[in-house]
Amino acid sequence: MHVRKTVMAMATLTATGLLLTACGGGADVRNAAQQDPLTSSSPAQPTTSSSSTQPTTTTPSSSTQPKPSEQPKPKPEPKPEPKPTGEAPCTNIAARACVDLSANKSWLLDNGKVVYGPVPITHGRKGYRTPPGSFRVFHKNKNHKSSIFNNAPMPNSVFFNGGIAFHQGSLRQTSHGCIHLSPAASQKYFSYLGYGDVVQVVP
Repeated sequence: MHVRKTVMAMATLTATGLLLTACGGGADVRNAAQQDPLTSSSPAQPTTSSSSTQPTTTTPSSSTQPKPSEQPKPKPEPKPEPKPTGEAPCTNIAARACVDLSANKSWLLDNGKVVYGPVPITHGRKGYRTPPGSFRVFHKNKNHKSSIFNNAPMPNSVFFNGGIAFHQGSLRQTSHGCIHLSPAASQKYFSYLGYGDVVQVVP
């Protein structure tokens, strides 16, 4: 009778082990099912894995090494505006801009005092001479294009005498009468001069 119970217990455990293995229980379940608690002469010893008890350390890979902080590229410093120097040759106390054709220079003024400049200019070539005199600003156009000279760009145009204007242009070549300024100077003149402001041009 005792033998029969033992055989039935073993059959039950074996069937359970096969079922669990088929469902994904794995080798640990199969080993437990094969062990007969009724016929084992000694209690089952707990199994220990040397790999599970030893602390593991990993060497950080090169991809996890901290990267040296990237230095931000220094931004280019803006060019300083020309400091007011000396006196402009213009005599009209109301003038907000002064142009000296012989010196190829120009200034911005406030009540006769220089507030910007001198800045280099070029002016009208032979046959297109820039006339001297006092004039008033009557038109401004940030992105003007010449209607006479093949739609030539004239950025920051400030017109003060017919088709003659301050605008960004070459400082190496003479113009068709306009006053050429550097990009920075043309922006300053465009923002500073308003409608009705007096521009004096001296020979």
